[in-house]
Amino acid sequence: MAVLALASGWSAPPARADGDPASDVLALQTLFLPQDAGAALEQQGQLVALLAAARRSGYQVRVAVIASSTDLGSVTELWRQPQNYAQFLGQELSLVYRGPVLVVMPNGFGLYRPGQPLSAKQTALVGVRAPTAAAGGLATAAIGAIRRLAAASGHVLAVPRTTAPSAATSGSADTVSWLAFAIGIALIALAWAASLRAQPRHRRISST
Repeated sequence: MAVLALASGWSAPPARADGDPASDVLALQTLFLPQDAGAALEQQGQLVALLAAARRSGYQVRVAVIASSTDLGSVTELWRQPQNYAQFLGQELSLVYRGPVLVVMPNGFGLYRPGQPLSAKQTALVGVRAPTAAAGGLATAAIGAIRRLAAASGHVLAVPRTTAPSAATSGSADTVSWLAFAIGIALIALAWAASLRAQPRHRRISST
């Protein structure tokens, strides 16, 4: 059973330019998935497709998968504090996005939406399989959490299939699907790059 961290009197520190790679990425797209999360290519495609399906159904959420403290850039003090980090992200993104923000860390989930109580939505995450540090474990947990949150808002989402289409069934629809998949993977690559760029900054801060 997943552990859902709860906020307790914490307030977000002020924004730090380029110090938090996830907030930079999530200002433009729905998923931050760094390289050290160890997600397989199929899982990456499923996450991209699932978030796109959620948006089409009328449910929006932005997701940050945080596999290590280096993924937090200059806010490493929020490592293993998924709820506090979700609040931080929600406040960082509030000028461009005011929907729910989901954080997945190895020790649990964080969920935040500015100005709205989330107790019912948080309860929906209790039955989700807990994130694990094993390869792909965080991505699997993220997929389960997205589906549970969408269902709690009345949107039933299936896990997208990302297997390659056969020659007998391929066509224009498959071409569009795979084009969307390729674009999603490119966006994930940008998230990886943002995470890697933040690491030297983290080391400089740690050494001062």
